[in-house]
Amino acid sequence: MTKVGLNLLDQTFETLKAEGKTALMPFITMGDPDPETTVEILLQLERAGADIVELGVPYSDPLADGPVIQRASERALVRQITIPKCLEIAQAARERGVKLPYVLFTYYNPVLQLGLESFFELVYDAGISGLIIPDLPYEESQEVLRLADQFNIKLIPLVAPTSRDRVARIVEYARGFIYCVSSVGVTGERASFHQSVDEFIKSVKEQTNLPVAVGFGISSHEQVSHFSEFCDGVVVGSAIVRKIEDTLPLLKDEATKEQGLLQIHDFVAQLKSGNS
Repeated sequence: MTKVGLNLLDQTFETLKAEGKTALMPFITMGDPDPETTVEILLQLERAGADIVELGVPYSDPLADGPVIQRASERALVRQITIPKCLEIAQAARERGVKLPYVLFTYYNPVLQLGLESFFELVYDAGISGLIIPDLPYEESQEVLRLADQFNIKLIPLVAPTSRDRVARIVEYARGFIYCVSSVGVTGERASFHQSVDEFIKSVKEQTNLPVAVGFGISSHEQVSHFSEFCDGVVVGSAIVRKIEDTLPLLKDEATKEQGLLQIHDFVAQLKSGNS
């Protein structure tokens, strides 16, 4: 039976489009540095102006992730953060008042370990709006897509400049939004982007009516501002995960925890200031 109802991800993009705004989409690694602090970080992201948040499931072999997110995954895995635990954290943040749409970012192996039906029951119950599985090619995604549609969860594809000849086929099966990878390789902050990235994103927009977001390497409000001129969403991952890493000494001490959380808030708010 298909789960009916409005999808919060769709609603958010529609509202932002009507307001002429671009979504700021932070990525964090769930459970880094610990579950309770992750809940508090999610609260700060919303207060700082984030529109949608990507919840990264820590994984031992993260092929698409650079060293910053790899280290965050290692810290979380020490606490045995699994998909069910990530969803518990997400629900705890909801109970604390977080209203942001959640997009779960996970590799395929942890999903298979749970079983597809069990996985989708869990993510639906946790209020997840979207799903990104970077190592699941669209050619092999039909069963996942079928279940995602059944549970009204958007299966979001990644497209990269190296996949230009496949873009039309990929976007045909897309849901929620198209995630354009801004560069070849793993995630990580970059000082600049080649002009061809802009041209690639614009070519993707010509092939779909869905929102188009860009991610991988974006780390400053200037870069957010640039991509906001022609993208519907901008994902910032490694830069925020690095900021969390930099504030670990503050976050681990109750006497200074609020100071650390404020630094994360201010960093995200600064990114948002480039997204007007």
